[in-house]
Order: sequence, then C-alpha cells, then structure tokens
Amino acid sequence: MKKIVLSLVFIGISYFSNAQSDLEQITETINHYMEGTSNGEPDRIKEAFHENLNLYSITEDQTLKTWNGKEYISIFKEGQKNNRVGRIISIDFENNAAIAKAEILIPGKKLYTDYFMLLKIEGEWKIVHKAYTSRALPL
Repeated sequence: MKKIVLSLVFIGISYFSNAQSDLEQITETINHYMEGTSNGEPDRIKEAFHENLNLYSITEDQTLKTWNGKEYISIFKEGQKNNRVGRIISIDFENNAAIAKAEILIPGKKLYTDYFMLLKIEGEWKIVHKAYTSRALPL
C-alpha cells in the first residue's frame, strides 16, 4: 500500500513540476515578444513567434486585416526602443496547447489587447496565432 501511495505522490509531483515548467516557458515566450517589441530586439520577437504566424485584427471600416508575422517583425529595428509597456493578463494551457491574453500600453496613445494561441512544438512554446484590438486612451 505504501508503494502505491508513494507512486501516486510521485506522479502528482511530476505532473505539477511539468505544469509549472510549461507555465514558465509560456511566460518566457510572451515576454520575448513584449520585451522584443519594446526594446528593438527583432531576434527576441522571432524567438517567440512560429515562422508561419499571422496577426489578425479588425480595421476601422470593420474588415479583417491579416498581417504576416515576418512583415510585422520587420517594423522593429535593432536597438530602436519605444515606450511600449506590456503585461500578461492570463495564461491557460493543457498538454501542448495554450492561450494567453496580454495588454500593451503605448502611453498617451493606445491600449492594445493581444490574444495569443501557443503550441509546444518540438519541446518549445511558440506563438502560432495572434489576434489583437486596441482603443484610444483618454487625453
């Protein structure tokens, strides 16, 4: 009986350790994106994004805008910092799939809300899809 209980405890600890590790890895991936865009570090953005990522939003005339991830990364120049401030709102994951929500503040201008879909590909969490919206900040 002791062996069974110890085995169950070990399995539980092992599962929790893996879950914590995944949560940390997902957080790190999203931070690569947020810090890379804020600090002019295109390589960090590439680290976060899967190579086939697209970004999606709704334009002012209410149509779908699709933006290629590589094109998006190209607007960020090495060492060119800006005043974007990001924070993670939530992360939910199961096995090798995750969703996350973050806010990106551009002080005095806009607040962006980003919705990420991440997958664990060959042991690494990558953002495979990003949908976003924004609103102007009151003056």
